[in-house]
Amino acid sequence: NTKKVITYLAMVATGAGKKVEKKVSLEDQIVATNPILESYGNAKTARNDNSSRFGKFIRIHFTQSGRLAGCDIVSYLLEKSRITEQQSVERSYHIFYQLLQPYGDGICDGGLRAKCFVSNDIYDYIYVSQGKTSVASIDDNEELEYTEDAFGVIGFEDWEKFDCYVLTAGVMTCGGVQYIQKGRDEQAELSDTGIETFAGKVAAAFGVDAAAMVKAFCKPRIKVGTEWVTKGQTVEQATGSTGGIARAIFDRVFKWLIEKCNDTLIDPSLKKANFCAVLDIAGFEIFEYNGFEQISINFVNEKLQQFFNHHMFVVEQEEYVKEGIDWVMVDFGMDLAAAIIMFEKPMGIWAILEEESLFPKATDKSFEEKLKAALGKLPVFLKPASKTDKNAHFGVSHYAGVVNYNVTSWLEKNKDPVNETVVELFKSTSTCQLLKHLWRDHPGQPTITPKDDGKKKKKGGGGKTVSSVYLVSLSELMTTLYSCEPHFVRCLVPNTHKKPGDVEPPLIMHQLTCNGVLEGIRICMRGFPNRMPYSDFKMRYACLGQAEIASSSDNKTAVYALMDKIAFDRERYRLGHTLVFFRAGALAGLEEGRDELVIRWVRFIQGEVFKRVRSRVYEKKRDQRELIKVAQRNFRKFLSMRDWGWFVIIQKTRGMIGMPNPEEELRLLEEKANATYGEYKSALDVTADLESQMGSLKDEIGAMSKQLSEEQGNVSEYTDRQAKALSIKAEAECELAKQQNILVSEEDSRAQLAGEVKAHAGSIGAVKKDMGDIELAITKVELEKGNKDHTIKVLQDEVGEQDEVINKLNKEKKHLSATQAKSSEDLASAEEKVAHLSQVKSQLESTLDQLEGGLDKEKKSRANLEKAKRKVEGDLKMAQDAVADLERAKREVEGVIANKEKNNQLLSAKLDDEQSLVAKAQKNIKELQGRVEGAEEELEAERQARAQAERQRSDLAREIDQLGERLDEAGGATVAQVELNKKRESEIVKLRKDVEETNISSESVLSNTKRKQGDAVAEMTEQIDALQKMKAKIDKDKTIIMSEIADARAATDEVLRAQASQDKSNKALLDALNATNKKVDAANLTLGDYGMSKNKIANENSELLRIVGDLDNNLNMVAKSKSALGAQLNDVKALCDNEARERQLLLGKFRNLEHEVDGAKEALDEEAAGRENILRLVAKAEGDAALLRQKYEVEAVAKGEELEMTKMKLTARNTEAEATIDNLSAKLTQVEKAKGKIQGEINEMTASLDQAQVVNATMERKAKAFDKTITEMKGKVDRLSFELDVSQKETRNISSELFKVKSAYEETALQLEEVRRENKTLSNEIGDIMDQITEGGRSIHEIDKIRKRLEAEKLELQSALEEAEATLEQEENKVLRCQMELSQVKTETDRRIAEKDEEFAMVRKNQAKALDSMQAALETEAKGKAEALRMKKKLEADAADLGLALEHAIAGNAETQNTIKKYQLQVRDAQIKVDEESAAKSVAADDKVNADRKAAAMQNALEEGRSLLETADRQRRSAEQELADTNETLAELGNVNQSISAAKRKLESEFNQLGGDLDEMSNEARLSEDKAARSMIDAARLADELRCEQDVAMCLEKDKKLLEAQIKDAGARADEAEVNALKGGRKAMIKMETRIRELESELDAENRRNGDIFKNLRKSERTIKELTFASDEDKKNHERMQALIDQLQGKVKSYKKQIEEAEEIAALNLAKYRKVAGALGDAEAAADATEQAAAMRKARARSASLV
Repeated sequence: NTKKVITYLAMVATGAGKKVEKKVSLEDQIVATNPILESYGNAKTARNDNSSRFGKFIRIHFTQSGRLAGCDIVSYLLEKSRITEQQSVERSYHIFYQLLQPYGDGICDGGLRAKCFVSNDIYDYIYVSQGKTSVASIDDNEELEYTEDAFGVIGFEDWEKFDCYVLTAGVMTCGGVQYIQKGRDEQAELSDTGIETFAGKVAAAFGVDAAAMVKAFCKPRIKVGTEWVTKGQTVEQATGSTGGIARAIFDRVFKWLIEKCNDTLIDPSLKKANFCAVLDIAGFEIFEYNGFEQISINFVNEKLQQFFNHHMFVVEQEEYVKEGIDWVMVDFGMDLAAAIIMFEKPMGIWAILEEESLFPKATDKSFEEKLKAALGKLPVFLKPASKTDKNAHFGVSHYAGVVNYNVTSWLEKNKDPVNETVVELFKSTSTCQLLKHLWRDHPGQPTITPKDDGKKKKKGGGGKTVSSVYLVSLSELMTTLYSCEPHFVRCLVPNTHKKPGDVEPPLIMHQLTCNGVLEGIRICMRGFPNRMPYSDFKMRYACLGQAEIASSSDNKTAVYALMDKIAFDRERYRLGHTLVFFRAGALAGLEEGRDELVIRWVRFIQGEVFKRVRSRVYEKKRDQRELIKVAQRNFRKFLSMRDWGWFVIIQKTRGMIGMPNPEEELRLLEEKANATYGEYKSALDVTADLESQMGSLKDEIGAMSKQLSEEQGNVSEYTDRQAKALSIKAEAECELAKQQNILVSEEDSRAQLAGEVKAHAGSIGAVKKDMGDIELAITKVELEKGNKDHTIKVLQDEVGEQDEVINKLNKEKKHLSATQAKSSEDLASAEEKVAHLSQVKSQLESTLDQLEGGLDKEKKSRANLEKAKRKVEGDLKMAQDAVADLERAKREVEGVIANKEKNNQLLSAKLDDEQSLVAKAQKNIKELQGRVEGAEEELEAERQARAQAERQRSDLAREIDQLGERLDEAGGATVAQVELNKKRESEIVKLRKDVEETNISSESVLSNTKRKQGDAVAEMTEQIDALQKMKAKIDKDKTIIMSEIADARAATDEVLRAQASQDKSNKALLDALNATNKKVDAANLTLGDYGMSKNKIANENSELLRIVGDLDNNLNMVAKSKSALGAQLNDVKALCDNEARERQLLLGKFRNLEHEVDGAKEALDEEAAGRENILRLVAKAEGDAALLRQKYEVEAVAKGEELEMTKMKLTARNTEAEATIDNLSAKLTQVEKAKGKIQGEINEMTASLDQAQVVNATMERKAKAFDKTITEMKGKVDRLSFELDVSQKETRNISSELFKVKSAYEETALQLEEVRRENKTLSNEIGDIMDQITEGGRSIHEIDKIRKRLEAEKLELQSALEEAEATLEQEENKVLRCQMELSQVKTETDRRIAEKDEEFAMVRKNQAKALDSMQAALETEAKGKAEALRMKKKLEADAADLGLALEHAIAGNAETQNTIKKYQLQVRDAQIKVDEESAAKSVAADDKVNADRKAAAMQNALEEGRSLLETADRQRRSAEQELADTNETLAELGNVNQSISAAKRKLESEFNQLGGDLDEMSNEARLSEDKAARSMIDAARLADELRCEQDVAMCLEKDKKLLEAQIKDAGARADEAEVNALKGGRKAMIKMETRIRELESELDAENRRNGDIFKNLRKSERTIKELTFASDEDKKNHERMQALIDQLQGKVKSYKKQIEEAEEIAALNLAKYRKVAGALGDAEAAADATEQAAAMRKARARSASLV
C-alpha cells in the first residue's frame, strides 16, 4: 500500500549509510507522518479494517543527485459525516478510540484521559459508538504508542500535541450534549452546565465558558441590517449546530496536521530538482444509497480515468501516426467527455449546485427541478432506476456504469454551515491556542468593525462552498498530473470476509469495472502497447534468425524476413519508421522462442567453463607430482655427495669466479666522478645566474602587467562613462520630446491667461511699476552673475550631486509611469462600471416589459375565468332544468304505479330480500359511523392545528399592529393622516354595529326555521301512521325512489366533479397570480438595487474627480521635470562630444597595445629559443647519463648509489626546466587572452554605441505615444463627465419614482386596515363553517378535501400578500360581480322560500283531511299493525335524515343571508376608501411635482457651483505650478554651473596625476637601463645568454617609447578637456543669463495672474461652502427618506401577504357558499319529492277508505 511505497522511496533515496546518533533524519520524519495520518484519517469500513477516508497526494522531493530533499502532502475530500454518524458494521476514525487506551496514562501528568476530560467507556460518546467500537486486527493501545512516537519524531511541541488531543476529545464529547425544549415554546435550552456534564467537558476542552457556549448554540446572534439580534433555536437545530461545529473542528485539526507535517518535512537547505509522488484516492463507488460524497468521488474518478485514457492511448496513437503504421485515430479520451462536460459546463451539475447554495430559500426540491430542467435532455443524465434506493432523484451514466443519486441534504452539505456566534466565542475567549489558530481565517461575528484606514473597500466575495474548494484542488491536481510521468496501480479486494486464498469473481469484476481496468483492457486490446527500436530488436532477437537479419540493410525488410521465418502473424505486430510495435501479449511469444535458445546456449557455455576450470586443476596436480619427483632425486644426490671434499671446495669458490679488482674499479670511478662533478658544478653556477636574472625579469614583467592592467582599467572606466552618458542622453532626449509637447500646451494656456490679464485694464499701472522693479532686479542679478563667476571654483566639489539629480529624475519618471498606469486602470474600471450599469438598466427594462406582459396575461386569464364561471352557472341552471324534467318523469311514473298495484302480491316476496339488504345497509351505516368518528378525530386534530395557526395569526397581528404603530409614528406628523385614521375608526365602529345586527337577525331567522321544522316533524309523524297502511305500495315506491336517488346522486357527483375542476382551475389562476406578485416583488428589489447603484455611482464620480486632480498634478510635475531635462540634455551633449574624442584616444591606445602584443610575441619567440637551448642541454645531460650508466654497468658497481643520486638530480633539473617552459607558454597564452579581451571590449563599445542610438530613437517614439495617450485620457475624462451628468439625471428620475412608491405605500396602508377587518370576519365565518361541517355528518371524502384545503390555507397564509395596488381595480370588479350574484341569489332564495311556505300550507290542509280518513281506516289495518310498526321504525330513520337535510338547508339559508349583508357592507366600505385614496393620490402627485421642481433647481445650482470651483482650482494650481517650475529652473541652472566647475577641477587633478605617472615612468626607464647595463656585464661571462638579455633591453626600450607616446596623448587630451570645459562654461553662462531674463518676465506675468485667480478663488470658495451646506442637508433628508422607504417597503410586503391571504379565504368561503347552495337545492328537491309522495299516499289512502 501507500506507506510501504513511501518507506521504500525514503530508504532508497538516503542509502545505507550510518545515521547520526540522537538526530532525527528526514526519512524517519517522512515515514512518521503515516501513523498520524492513519489515526486521524483512517477508519473501519464494511470491506477494510483500516480504510483511508480521504484522498492524499504525497510528493517526495529529490535533489539533482538523487538525494532526499523533503516531502509534502495534499489532502482531498475528508469524509466529515463519519465524525457524527456511522453504519452498524463500521466505526469512526481510530484516534477517538486511541484516546481511551491505558497507554495514555503515562504520556502526561494525571494521564491523557484526565487531561482530555474523557472516561474509559466508549459507549458514553454517541458520535463514535453507533457502529463497531473495536477491530480485531487493530490494537488501539499499540497504535496510540505509534502515534505518540510519530508526534515526537516529526517535531510537534508538547502544547501543540496536547491541544490536538484535547480538541479531538472535545469533538467526541459533543455527541453527549442533549438539549431540552423550554415549556410550550420551541426554544432549546440546557440548564446544567457543570464540569461533570457533557456540556461542561466540551467547554473545558475548547477552553471557553460553558454557559456562554450553550447560549451561543441555543440563541445565536444574527445581523439584521446594522443591528445584531438573537434568534431562538429548536432542539433539532441546536443539536445539528453542535454537530456542525464538531465536524468543522475535526476537519480543521486534520488540515492543520497536514500543514504542520509539510512544514517539518521540507528541507529548505536543499534544492529540489524533481519529485516522486503517490496519489492515493478512493475509487469509483456504487452503493445502495449514493449521495453528495459519492458523486464527488465519482467525478474525481471520471477525471482520472480520462487522464488515464489520454495518457495511455491518445499519446500512444500520436506515436502510431508519427511512426507511420496503419492506424485509424480513435478518440478514447472522448468516451468520458459527455459526463465530464455535464458536470463542468456553465449550467452543469456543479454550477447549479453553487447557484442554489447561494439562495437562502433554495431547497432540495428546487435543486432537483433545476437539474432536470437544465440537464434532462442530455443522454448521460438519466431517470432514476435504482432497486435499492426508491427515492433516488436522477441517474448518471459513468464510464463504470449507471449510478442513481439522491439529492437529499446536498445543499446543506455543500454550504457546510457553522454557528458564527460559537466561532466568535472561540476566537475571542478560548484559552486553547490551537483552537484560535484553527479559526483564524473565519470572519466570525466581530463586535467592532475594523477601519479601512482610508483605503477603498473591496467588494466582499461570497463564502467558499465545499464543491468550489474541491473543484479548485481537483484542477490543481490534474495540472500536476499532466506535468508528470504517471504509473497506474489498481487495488482489488478478493473477498468481503477477509479470508486468505478465497476469491469472489463477481466482487473482483465489479471492482475492475469501477476502477476502469476493463475499460483500459478494452482500449489496450485495440492498440499496440509494446514497442521497441530496431536496434534493440535486432540485438535482442537476432538470435532467432541471424541470416534473415543480415540479409538486408533495410530494417523493415530484415524484421519481416525474421518474423516470417518463425511464423509470427503480421496482425500481431506493426513496423514503424524507427520502432517495432506489438499487440498486447504478442511480445511474450518472441520472448519464449528467445528464452529457449538462450537456455541452450547458456548450458553449453556453462559446460565449457566447467571443463576449463577442472582442466586447470588437473594440470596443477600433474605438475606438482612431477616436481615432487625432481625434488626427491636432487635431495638424494645431495645426501650422497655432502661429505665429498671436492664438492665442498666447489661450493665455497663458486661465488668468486669472474669477479673484477675492486680497488681499480674504485679509482676509476673516483676520477670519472670528479670530472663529471666539475661539469655539474659549472652547470649549477650557470643555473644560479639564470635564476637571478629570471627573478628580475619576473619583477619587470609584473610591473609592466600591473601598468597594463591599470591602463586597461582606465579604458573600461572611460567606456562605462561613455555608455552611461549615451543612456542618459537617450533618456534626456525622450524626456525633452515629451516636455516640448507639454511646453506647447503650457504656452497655449499661458497665452490664454495673458488674454485674461489684458482684460484687467485697471492694473496696468501697477504692472508697469512691477516691471520697473523687475528691471532693477535684473540689474542686480547681472551683478550677482559676476560674483557667481568668482564662486565657480568653490562650487566644483558639488559634481556628485549631478548623479543624485539623475536618480531623482529616474524616480519621477517611474512615478509618472505608475501614475499613468493607475489612471488607465481607474478609467478602465469606470468604463466597466458604466457598462455594467447600462446592462443592469437594460435587464430591468426587459424585466419590466415581462411584468407588463404577465399583467396583461393575468387580466386575460381573469376574463377567461369569469367566462368559465358564467358557463358553469349556465350549466347549473341546465342541471336544475334537468331536475325539473326528472320530477315530471316522476309524476308519470306515479301514474304507472297506479296501474301496477295489482302486482302487490308478487312484490311481497321481494320484501324479505329488501329486509336482508336493509341489514347490510345497517352494517354499512355502522362502518360509516366508525369512519365518521375517525373523521371527527381528524377534524379535532385539524381544529388544534387551526388553533395553533390562529395563535400564529395573532402573533402576526401583533407584529402588524407594531408596524402600524411605527407607521403612525412615521406619518403622524401630517394632519390629513390623523383625520383619515379617525374616519376609519368611525367606519370600523359602524361595521361592528352592522355585524352585530346581522348576527341578531340571523339568529332570529334560525329560531323561526327551527320552529317550523318542529311543526313539520309533528305533521310527518301523523303521516307515518297513515302510511303504515300502504305497505305494498310503499315497497314499490321505495324501489322507484331508490333508483331516483341514485340518479340524483349521479347528477350531484357530476356537479361536484365540475365544481372540483373549477376549483382546480381557480387554484391554478391563484398560483399564476402569486408568481406575478413574486415578479413584481423582484422588480421592487431591482428598484432598491437602482438606489444602491446610484450611491455607488456618486462615490465613483468623486473618485474620478480625485483622479482628474491627480492627473493635473502629474502634468505639472512633468512640466517641472521638462526644464531640468533640457539643461541636462545640453550637458549630456557636451559629455557625448568629450566621449567621442576619448573614443578616438582609446583607439590610439588600442593600436599601441597591438604593438605591445607584437613585442610580447617576439619575447615569446626568444623564450622558445631559450627552451630549445635548455632542451639541448638536457639531451646532452641525458647522453652523459647514458655514458655513466654504461660505466656503472662495467666498472662502478660500488658507486652505483652515488650515480643514482646524480641521475635523480639531473631529472629534477630537467623537470625544473620543463616547468620553466610551461610557465613561459602560460604567459604567452595570457598575453593572447589580453589581446582578445581588448578586442572584445572594443566590439562591445561599438555595439553599445549602436544600442544607445537605437534607444534614443525608441524613446522619441515613446514620447509621441505618450502625447497620444494624454489626449486619449482627456477624451475619456470628457466622456466620464458626460456619463456623470446622465447618472445624475437618472438619480432625479429615481427620486421621482421614490415619491410614487411613497404614495403607493399610503394606499397599501389603507388597504391593510380593510384586510384586517375582512380577516377577522372571515375567521369567524371559518369557525361557523367548521361547526356546520362537524354537525353535518359529511362523508369522509369531503372531510379529507376540507382538511387538505385547510392545510393549503395554512401554507398560503405564510406566503404573503403582495402587489395589492395592482389588483385594487380587479377587486372592485369582483365586489360588484359578487353583489350582483348575491342579489340574484337573494331574489331566487326568497322566491323559493315563498313557494315552500305555500307548499307547506297545502300539505297541512291535505294532512288534516287525510287524518279523518285514516281514523276510519285504522280498524281495517289492525292485522298489519306489526308489519307497520317495523316499517314505522324504518320510516322514522328516513324522516330523521330528511330532518337533518332540512336543518342544513335552513342553516345554509341563514348563512347566505349573513354573507349577503357582509358583502354589501364591504362594497360600501370599499367605495368610500376608493374615493379617499383617489383624493390622497391627487394631493401626493401635486406634492411630488413641486418637490421635483425644487430638487432640479437645487441640482442645477450645485452643478454650476462645482463647475466654477473646478475652473478656479485649475487656474490656481497652474499658476502655483509655473511659479514652482521657475524656482526649480533657477536652482537647476545653479547646479549646472557647479557641476561644470567641479568637472574642470576634476580634469586638473587628473592632469596632475598623469604628470606624476610620467615621472614614475621616467624613473622606471632609468632603472630598466641600469638593469640592461648589468645584463650586458653578465652576458660577457655567459655568452649563451647574451641574446636573451639584449632582447629584454630592446623590449624595455620599446615600452619606454610607448609610455612616452601615452604621456604625450594624455597631455594633449588634458589640454583638449580644459579647452572644452572653458567653451562649455561660457556657453552655459550665456544660456543661463538669457533663461533668467525670460523666467523673470514670466514670473511677473504669473504673479499678476495669481492675484486675479486668488480673488476668483475666494468667491468660488464662498459659493462652494453654501452649496456644500445645501447638499449636506439634501443628503441627510435623502438618507432619512431612504430609511423610511426601506421600512415602508417591508410593511408593504407584509400587507400584500395579508391581502392575498384574505383574498384566498374569501374565494374559499365563496366556494363553500356555492356548495351549501347546491346542497340546499338538493334538499329542496328531496323535500318536494317527499311531499309529492306523501300526497300520493294520502290520495291512495282516501281511495282505499272509500273502497
